[in-house]
Amino acid sequence: MSVSVAGTAGSLVLDAEALYRELLRGVRSLMGANTQLAGVASGGAWLVERLHKDLGLPGTPGVLSSALHRDDFAQRGMASSAQTQLGFDVNGADILVLDDVLYTGRTVRAVLNELYDYGRPGCVRLAVLVDRGGRELPVAAEFAAARVALPASQSLALARTDGGTFQFEVKEA
Repeated sequence: MSVSVAGTAGSLVLDAEALYRELLRGVRSLMGANTQLAGVASGGAWLVERLHKDLGLPGTPGVLSSALHRDDFAQRGMASSAQTQLGFDVNGADILVLDDVLYTGRTVRAVLNELYDYGRPGCVRLAVLVDRGGRELPVAAEFAAARVALPASQSLALARTDGGTFQFEVKEA
C-alpha cells in the first residue's frame, strides 16, 4: 500500500486522490465477471460513481442508504442523503459495497440490512478508502486503500470538489 499519509503536530493529512488510485487498483483485483458495485451514500456513492466510469462498466452503479436502518435514528433523524437505488437484481448477485471511511461498522450493518430488503445476495464484500479502526461491530473490509488511527474526538469525511476531485476533512467532534 503506497499512499501519501503525513502527520504533523497532531494533525493528519491524507491525499484522497492518491488513495482513490489505490482503491481503483484494489477494486480491479476484486472484480469478477458479474460483480455489481454499490456505494454507501454519500462518500461511497461518490466513489462508486467514479469507479464505475474509470472501470468502463455498463449501466449505473448502485447506491445504498443507511438512513432507515441506523441504530441512532432517534438522534439523527432522516438524513438528507440519497435514497437506495439498485439497477440490478440483488438475488444471487456478487456485490462489492464501497464506502469512504470505515469506523465503528454501524453504517455497514445498516446498509447490509437495507441491501437484504431488496433480496438475498450470493456474496457481499466491502472495500473502503480509509479504515480508521475503532470497530464496535465485527465488520472488516476486504480491501482498504489506507489504515489510519484517529482519536475518537476527530471525524474523517470525504469531500468532493465541484471539479469531482476528492479531499478529506478532519474535524474535531
